Amino acid sequence: MINCFLIALLSCSLLASFDAQAAGQAAGTGCEVDRARMLALDEAQFDQDMTGGWRALADKPGCNPAAADLIRDWRQKHGVSPGLLIWHEAQLRASADQTLEAIALMTQARRGPGVPDKSGWNIYVDASIAFLRKDMAALQQQRTKLAAVAPPSGPNAPVTVVDGYFDIEMGNGETMKMRWPPNIDVVDGLIACFDKPYAEAYRSECQPRRQ
Repeated sequence: MINCFLIALLSCSLLASFDAQAAGQAAGTGCEVDRARMLALDEAQFDQDMTGGWRALADKPGCNPAAADLIRDWRQKHGVSPGLLIWHEAQLRASADQTLEAIALMTQARRGPGVPDKSGWNIYVDASIAFLRKDMAALQQQRTKLAAVAPPSGPNAPVTVVDGYFDIEMGNGETMKMRWPPNIDVVDGLIACFDKPYAEAYRSECQPRRQ
């Protein structure tokens, strides 16, 4: 499982999964799940299982809206609003062209005053909102701010940045090289594919090629 700090640090560039061809489609047949079982899962099982929880539903063509509703219902049942779950619901709604709902949720996912934000999370959130609002000037402004986020330093730094990249250990034992700051690739993809729907602009095909 990915280190918890890195889950917060990297947001969803590693976590969310979308079906670009199904983006914007209404949930149809095949999107049914055992809701009682799903809603009974704990947060780790529901959100961090890469092949289970809400992801198993989101991976089905046309089921992004249903997966977003499932996340909403889980949050309501458990009476908590974890930032990443709100963000994942927002991404699913954005991928289903539920733009206003997505923007409202993304706004809630911002870290509040007094909460450390050393990875530029709020900047990434604002960049994503700018994309959904089709405001290229604001998107580019947020990209400039994100690129200026300083890498962590010192003996207790959670990651070591070398030549603009840091390594992250995946749950399968493999290591992936990521650019600093986190999500800069995603923002670059949103700029490069600005005229495409969110589900397509978010995909790796729109992002710079990694080392």
